[in-house]
Amino acid sequence: MKRFICLPIMAFLLMSVRCQVALSQNSNSNLQQESIESHTFPALDTINIVKIAEVASEVDEKTALNLVWKLPQVQRKAREIERLSKGSIKVGAVVDGSPTPNEPYYTIRIFENQPDHDSTIYWFRVFSTSGVIEVLDVIENKYISLDEWREQLKRS
Repeated sequence: MKRFICLPIMAFLLMSVRCQVALSQNSNSNLQQESIESHTFPALDTINIVKIAEVASEVDEKTALNLVWKLPQVQRKAREIERLSKGSIKVGAVVDGSPTPNEPYYTIRIFENQPDHDSTIYWFRVFSTSGVIEVLDVIENKYISLDEWREQLKRS
């Protein structure tokens, strides 16, 4: 009876130690999910898989820019413009504003980099505390969610 009670407790303690080691070795501050498996007790495989979510403390400028640049809609628009211009117009992205106490987000501008001027295509804001992305609806002059924006793109 004593052995039966100790085995789950030992498994729990070993998993806790492995999780703590994995967390202390992870220096990345972005939102990540890792899977840690314990190989100490293979008979308990269903119990031994632990998922750990590490919450990002702040989104930095580079991350905010990359989050917007990697959006499929932005990449598709960039390819379309470069294809239609036969490579003479490139699409770029720039951080146009940084977080302040009153406006806790980065402002990102996607633009056409033409030989004689730049033309803005999209305005985004990325909240520095959560990484949530919003898009400027230029007709309504207000920021909307990515889901709302995707719906607008489907309708047009």
